[in-house]
Amino acid sequence: MRFYVIAALSFGLAATVASAQSGAYWDYYGKTGPLAWGRLDPAYQACAKGHGQSPIDIRGARLNKALQPIEFHYVAGPVKIENDRRMIIVHVDPGSYIVAGGLRYDLKQFEFHHPSEEAVRGKLTDLGVELIHQGADGKMAIVDIRLAMDRDKPNAVLAMLLPHLPKKPGTTQQVSEMVNAGGFLPADRGYWTYMGSLTTPPCTEGVRWFVFEEEISLNLEQLRAFDMLFRMNSRPLQDVHGRRIEANE
Repeated sequence: MRFYVIAALSFGLAATVASAQSGAYWDYYGKTGPLAWGRLDPAYQACAKGHGQSPIDIRGARLNKALQPIEFHYVAGPVKIENDRRMIIVHVDPGSYIVAGGLRYDLKQFEFHHPSEEAVRGKLTDLGVELIHQGADGKMAIVDIRLAMDRDKPNAVLAMLLPHLPKKPGTTQQVSEMVNAGGFLPADRGYWTYMGSLTTPPCTEGVRWFVFEEEISLNLEQLRAFDMLFRMNSRPLQDVHGRRIEANE
């Protein structure tokens, strides 16, 4: 969801990355913050005018017994960690994917937001990780996991990543250790799902969101590492506009 600009109709991840580099600068604060995104660039109009925007407050979900569990096929591999001046993005090698609704989506990267972007009945958690996937047709699916601080329960994936977090904005760090995004998955794979958008400009809509019901933990040291880099890098909650939120069993 972060870094996009060329055409709001383009779902290709490569296109959205390239477009963000050439579009108007945006941020989470001040004159280039979320309330101004729709005015910064004509390509960002969906940020202000869209009716299918993310993140949202998850409440009033309807049980849909036809929803199948998400199939996770994640493999461990080296990663590249990027500090893009607004967040930490972890780029993964090809090979990991999910199957959801009978469709395959390949894992491209995951990113962290402090606090979480998706809320559940008005509550945000200390940190959120969004696993960003793309299908063969270019459409995107985001798996959202909410992390809550527990002093005694560090997250194993974060423990591997933290020593390599690039602290200087605009830099990257290669990690040769075998990192598996599956370490973020909760034991209970129950989820909520809805149609939303990217949460950064150009706020492209038509993105399928899967939000896990169960939270996972990180410890205080891990939370502080992100807090030192980005005190706040989450988009405010957006109007649901009557969209249907469904829950699997």
